[in-house]
This record gives sequence, C-alpha cells and structure tokens, in this order.
Amino acid sequence: MATTVFVFHPNFAASTVNARLAAEAEKQDGVTVRRLYDLYPDFRIDVAAEQAALTASDRIVLQFPMYWYSCPPLLKKWEDDVLTYGWAYGPTGDALHGKEMVVAVSPGAPGAAYRRDGAAKYEVTELLRPFQATSNLIGTTFAKPFVTAGAVSMSAAELDARAAAYAAYITSDSLEPLGDYE
Repeated sequence: MATTVFVFHPNFAASTVNARLAAEAEKQDGVTVRRLYDLYPDFRIDVAAEQAALTASDRIVLQFPMYWYSCPPLLKKWEDDVLTYGWAYGPTGDALHGKEMVVAVSPGAPGAAYRRDGAAKYEVTELLRPFQATSNLIGTTFAKPFVTAGAVSMSAAELDARAAAYAAYITSDSLEPLGDYE
C-alpha cells in the first residue's frame, strides 16, 4: 500500500512531536513524507504536484499539530487549492474515491482535556469532523484518527513509544473507519 504523509507544521525545525512522528514514518517501506511548509513557505501550492502525490497514494495521512482546535493555515489552503471541483468532488470528481484518509493530530493539552467533562468540552474526534465531512465528500474512507495528546509535555520515552505506534498504525493492513457519530 502506498502511503503519503502530508505534514503541515509551520515550524518543523522546532517541532518535537511532529518531527519525531514524521521521522519514524519515513523509515517505513511504502511511506512517503511530504513536509508542506518546507515545500510551500510562500503558500503558493503546486496543485498538479499535490494532486499527483494524492493520485499515487492508497492511504493519505494528514499530520499536523492542533491549533485553536483546528489545523494550521496551510492545510486549509491546501484543501481549498488541491481538492478541486471536477477532480476531487462533483459529478466527475472521483480521483480519490476508494482511498483511505487518516488524520494524525497532536493537541498540546493532555488527553483528559478532550472529554466532555474536560477543559475543551469536546473529544478530539468531534473537533476533527470537518475533515471527516471532507473525506465523505471526496469519496475516501475516513479512518479513526491517530491522536497524540499531551504533545507539549511528553517525555522522550513516551514520544518514542508514540512514534513506534504511529508507524505501525499508518502501515497497518487495515484501519478501522471512524463512524459518523462516534
């Protein structure tokens, strides 16, 4: 299975969690890692190159730190520019049908904050529903997200374990889809 990890981190050089996850992913057979802020620091996205990368992928992984319960701005621009009508959706937009989409997100707060009785009042999967709706629109199967909560306070050992789990997850033979209301 060809897997492409699209990493959206505005300061990858200063990243601890996303850099470690991406480094572990890069070691896996069949996995390509694309660091989008390195490719497009001016936000001028090469749509043809991104669509070619998506076309060549069986599994699409969107990896990013969670900012203000959402994604970094380049990811939103990438969606707007790359997932075009007639290509990714619409009557003739079936380029991504049958592929898998995975969101790998790293909120800074601990996992306990992302419960209904926690500080955020929402679970991470609830905050990621726009990505699931996009996945539905473009005909991909939305797998259960890979969440690395507590990113700002992880020990080196915890991060190593999380990176190994990430590599295993994105290369697994089958991923469980996230239900519409789970």
